[in-house]
Amino acid sequence: MGIRGVIAASDPHTAIAGAQILRRGGNAVDAIVAAKLAATVTELPLTSLAGGGACLWGNAEDGYEVLDFFAAAPGLGLAALPVLDFAPVAVDFGQTTQIFHVGKGAAAVPGELVGLLDLHRRAGSLPLREIVAPAAKWARDGFVVSAQIAKIAAVITPIVGRTPAVARLFFPGEHMLQAGDRLANPELGDFLHALGEGSPDTLVAQYWSSLVTHFGPSQGALITAQDVAAYEPVAREPLRVPFGRHVVLTNPPPSAGGGLIGAGLRIAELLGLGQETFLGRQHLVALTTLMASVSDLRQSGYDDQLRSDPGWIHDLVAGAGIPAWVERARAQTRRRENPLGATTHVSVIDAQGMAAAMTTSNGEGCGEALPGLGIHVNNFLGEDDINPGGFHRLAPGSRMSTMMSPTIVVAGDRPCLALGSGGSNRIRSAILQALLNLLVYHRSLDEAVNAARLHVEGEKLWFENCGLAADAADALQAAWPGATCFDSPNLFFGGVNCVASLDDRLCGAGDRRRGGVVMLAED
Repeated sequence: MGIRGVIAASDPHTAIAGAQILRRGGNAVDAIVAAKLAATVTELPLTSLAGGGACLWGNAEDGYEVLDFFAAAPGLGLAALPVLDFAPVAVDFGQTTQIFHVGKGAAAVPGELVGLLDLHRRAGSLPLREIVAPAAKWARDGFVVSAQIAKIAAVITPIVGRTPAVARLFFPGEHMLQAGDRLANPELGDFLHALGEGSPDTLVAQYWSSLVTHFGPSQGALITAQDVAAYEPVAREPLRVPFGRHVVLTNPPPSAGGGLIGAGLRIAELLGLGQETFLGRQHLVALTTLMASVSDLRQSGYDDQLRSDPGWIHDLVAGAGIPAWVERARAQTRRRENPLGATTHVSVIDAQGMAAAMTTSNGEGCGEALPGLGIHVNNFLGEDDINPGGFHRLAPGSRMSTMMSPTIVVAGDRPCLALGSGGSNRIRSAILQALLNLLVYHRSLDEAVNAARLHVEGEKLWFENCGLAADAADALQAAWPGATCFDSPNLFFGGVNCVASLDDRLCGAGDRRRGGVVMLAED
């Protein structure tokens, strides 16, 4: 029996869809596109065909490329802002309540549909009909909701219950979604089926037309015909970070996350990490120093610098100026943290040595759907995390920044790891810690992904006190008064899904914080 590939995802249906395609002879890109199409059905609170994302893929023979299909700021051709449908909504996370902004005026120009289609055209090998089939079937016939998705849907009830069109997608029989419920989305199923059977270009044109009609200025929103005409996925060279005998490939500007991960790896080298007892006091104190330095970097005009001089980050991850960051005092500003981080990640490596890592998001959704299509539209313009300069401040047509950081680690250009995470601002911390656990502390794949995590933002520390040495938690609390301690693994810290090719053996690890699933595709 031969192994065709391995996939790690945050939902069983997502993993099944990708594994099915690998068994049929599809490559890693075929599998990851099928998986993400399935996720738009079965992980609906986290991703949608009206969301956005990024994918890093490639192999040793053809090299590696990033496809950026994250959202763009809308409003091209508008002389002034219309009166916007843009309203605050309080979401209760139990430990804290956070305000998000929803309504049609929170919707940015989405890229997920055209991004997935473009990626398949560039590197897929199987017909689109086969790639779309699992998602279309589950949307039409229904699927069994996982405990993880039911939990997330319950958290964002004030958003998804905002309009009848969206409530229908989340509340079968008008009751709160429960694990084990059977949920269907026939309108989306019909659209996906038509996408595989007909002309994708015609259906994409209809999709864009619906966005302009229902999310344009006359509807209290900003998406114009010029916006959709100008939007296209952008292929980029990955950011390359040499690290020991490996090279870490990740998402380049205008993404914020990849550069922060690269800077974190450089700081780890300067700190000489690797000799401490894993999860012991010295390890965690050094790790908080590293994370505080990365936080300083983010809060010191980092996003503006990326936009004005994208090449700057290449010099930084090569080591220029890094020592100064290690010596900086922690920044005094504080940023609000989104406890959910409505993002989801899939990683794939196939038997031929192609790797793919893809992260996508719908934000929390804006509470409005595209009529007749069953597609919940993003609220990227209403998230503090990706609008650090304030709402509706970005120039129309500009790509929005994101912490999404799909990552591939290569040794001699051959992929040995593919990983990424959901989790808003914690994405950078989650991926960085998983990389350090693997490449510096040499932990097993499962331990590297599921070991206790921490995150620093400004003057604030969050950490998981599970598996730590006896005095480690006390040391963190003493060094960071007011730190938030979680007594068990929590989805706040992201969801790293990682696959690996180690000694010619394919394997993977899913993050149990977010229902991680790993499947080997066998003949």
